[in-house]
Amino acid sequence: MLQDIPTPTLRESRGCVLETQRLALRKPTLADVKAIVELANDRRIAEMTRRLPFPYLHDHAVAFVNSLGEANSDTVFLIELDHQPIGMVGVDWRAPELPELGYWLGVAHWGQGFATEAARAVIDFTFEEFNVAHLISSARVANPASRNILEKCGFQWSGVELHRFEAIGSSTPVDCFKLSRGVWSSLKHWGDATRR
Repeated sequence: MLQDIPTPTLRESRGCVLETQRLALRKPTLADVKAIVELANDRRIAEMTRRLPFPYLHDHAVAFVNSLGEANSDTVFLIELDHQPIGMVGVDWRAPELPELGYWLGVAHWGQGFATEAARAVIDFTFEEFNVAHLISSARVANPASRNILEKCGFQWSGVELHRFEAIGSSTPVDCFKLSRGVWSSLKHWGDATRR
């Protein structure tokens, strides 16, 4: 049975592990802070994500992980490859009527299809667990790789906006995308992530 929004913490990623062909996605814990910092503290990543500061410090990671226990927090998964963290993927619920997919990977893992694989698992989880009509996402105009990931996941371009990016300290153009439940259900041939 689908859960109504805006209560994304009903089942959340807490206690849920999503497994894809190559990846495991689970809720990050304080034990992951060192690995998160090592991955996220890279200007190339921070400049492509709205909310990551640069430099990305230990205190940033601790505050982020601790915030995941709060009511109305994001649905966030740590992406693991062979039991090693490689990035994050999740849904931002700050505007419950506009849940927003976001993701980032450590630079060493770019270009191997991991972001698409992880994003598809979280898209499935979101549409299966929550009563949402659509997901939104965006990619910097200067980031064609992220745009490609969104298009491979069925997102359709909906326009250009200016969004503020913390790491660069200013606003920059982003391509905006939307994925409806109907389009998702018609594209669901990409394979299922399993849960445990």
